[in-house]
Amino acid sequence: MWQHEINVQGPYDFERVLDRMSLDPLVVMDQQALRLSLPFEYQKKQAVHITFTGSKTEPSFKIEGTADQSEALQFVQRVLQLERGLHDIHDHFKESTLKTIFEAHAGTPLVLEPSPYSCLVKSVIHQQLNMSFAATLTERFVKTFGEQVDGVWFYPDPETVASIPVETLRDMQFSQRKAEYLIGIGEKISSGELDLSALSEKDDETVIKELVKIRGIGPWTAQSVLLFGFGRMDIFLPADIGIQNALKKHFQLDEKPALNEMEKWQKDWRPYSSYASLYLWRSIETGK
Repeated sequence: MWQHEINVQGPYDFERVLDRMSLDPLVVMDQQALRLSLPFEYQKKQAVHITFTGSKTEPSFKIEGTADQSEALQFVQRVLQLERGLHDIHDHFKESTLKTIFEAHAGTPLVLEPSPYSCLVKSVIHQQLNMSFAATLTERFVKTFGEQVDGVWFYPDPETVASIPVETLRDMQFSQRKAEYLIGIGEKISSGELDLSALSEKDDETVIKELVKIRGIGPWTAQSVLLFGFGRMDIFLPADIGIQNALKKHFQLDEKPALNEMEKWQKDWRPYSSYASLYLWRSIETGK
């Protein structure tokens, strides 16, 4: 097994990373030991292990794996956003309307899903469900049709999803439409009609335009893929209920904000609207 040390510019609060990732029962971690294991697929399916060895102000990480070291390190840096420091982002929000939220959650990075594909599938499952049941349904789906390798879980590949009978998903408490959506997405990816790798090279507007053509994918899901699948920095989800509730609380509004109000506020947050989205979610999840 190889080991590699990575140092990044602070702030970076790995405890908060694990706290947010703990909402997903499929994530393998030891919060006390500050250790996280991620599913990584390059030439084969394998686990990559990350242990936090530094501090919030001087972050460092020990990365361990069994193969494909260069690619695995790139993967970890992309998923945990170690490629870019958070200093410039926090400076940007110091004088913004979200200043107090950013002070409360300083050092929280935007952590991506292991792959755009798993992000898409997870986002479709989570559509219009409360977080707890969505997590349960996703776990049930992955553990039934996916694969566990080196102790971590991999989402079922598109070919497997395409072959699942609708009735099987219905028996697992998926709605008829959501079952059809997932199977249809599996079919489009396995046939090559939907190429997420090629799509990742397109601009935000093109990605949304292409994804919403697919049955079961609306703007919210397309934006979620941009945010947590491709790691785009200027994505804001005005239709997300959690974000609406966070803004209502933050600005002490009597009702949820209107779209034009959110569009006006977003001008102050660009080009880092993705972090505005993340920190608003955190303010609801933690009550801070």
